[in-house]
Parts: sequence; structure tokens; C-alpha cells
Amino acid sequence: MLQSPAFASSRPVVLLPYQPRWAEEFTALAGRLHALAEPWFQRLDHIGSTAVPGLAAKDVLDVQLTVADLTQIPPLLQALTGAGYQLRPGFQYDEFADLPADSLDLRKVYLREPAGQRRLHLHVREAGRFNTRFALLLRDYLRAEPAASRVYAQLKERAAALFPASIAGYLYLKEPGFYLLYQAATRWAEQTGWELPGDAR
Repeated sequence: MLQSPAFASSRPVVLLPYQPRWAEEFTALAGRLHALAEPWFQRLDHIGSTAVPGLAAKDVLDVQLTVADLTQIPPLLQALTGAGYQLRPGFQYDEFADLPADSLDLRKVYLREPAGQRRLHLHVREAGRFNTRFALLLRDYLRAEPAASRVYAQLKERAAALFPASIAGYLYLKEPGFYLLYQAATRWAEQTGWELPGDAR
């Protein structure tokens, strides 16, 4: 078993086969977020592996709130934190090869679910930025290309098998695959004329 002291103390990795309830849970969550924060965001999207039918995933919903300007969101954050969403200031940037770690194209605000609610990663990102587009492009590419989705699932399953007790190790092995997927998704977008999806409010 491939292990490293750097990954030894991390939490376990649990992948589930695709669960139809994930789409239903997102719909219910989206309704609550609309009621809570409707005036302060442009769109709300289900992203990540739980948004791709047939793809194995951790039982964690990833949601993207797109805003016009991350510097103008105190009212949105007040509404979210007032409802119990937990702001995690240590995660202010996504990571991606070839972009500086502090690039404005990777900036975000990250929150977790209110205490006692189902596991959630809430990513607040800015319209027009690379990371905002990346999340939607990758989701739509994997939805449209089952063969690519199957290979990505294999990568995730093998990473989980190598690091069953370490989410850090799992991510360390899996995340370079995002860069390869992005190259394929970019070519797919050019060939198909993909554009950012329409209104997701």
C-alpha cells in the first residue's frame, strides 16, 4: 500500500456509486439558498462529481454561487453565516497548473454547511473568472462524454484504493487529472461550440 507520513493523519476516503438522491438534494438546497440569498448572486450551480450522473463520488455536494464581484459580497456572507453556513477563510484560492497561486482567476470564498446538515462545499466565485468557468466546463464535459467519465471514475477509485485512510493522499494523486481533463474539455468545447450554460437561478 502506497503511503507517506505526510498523508498519515488525514481523514478516510469513502467513494459511493452515483446516487440519484444527489440531484434531489441539490434541488432542495438550491431552494433554501434562493430564499436566503437571492438578491446577491447571479447564478447557482450543482458542480463536482455529484453533479455527473453515473460518476462515483464522495457524499459531498459541491455548489457554486457566481457573483459579480467578490469584493462586494458582505451582505451575501452575512445572510449565509447568519443561517449557520461556516466561512472557511483558509481556502481563498483554488489551485491550477500554470496559474499563479494568488491569481484573481483562482480567487473564491469557501463555506461549509451549517452544523448538523448534510456535507456541503459552497464555493462563491466571480463571474468571468477561470475557476468559475472551469467548474461548469468540466461538469458539462463529463456529462456529455461517458467514456471520459468512466476513466475519471477509475482514477478516483484507484486513488481511493491507494490512500483509503487519507483524503490528502487521495487528492494528491487525483488532482493532476483535473489538468488533463481540462485539456480534453477545452477541445470538446471548441468542437461542440459549448458556452457557459444559461440562467441557473
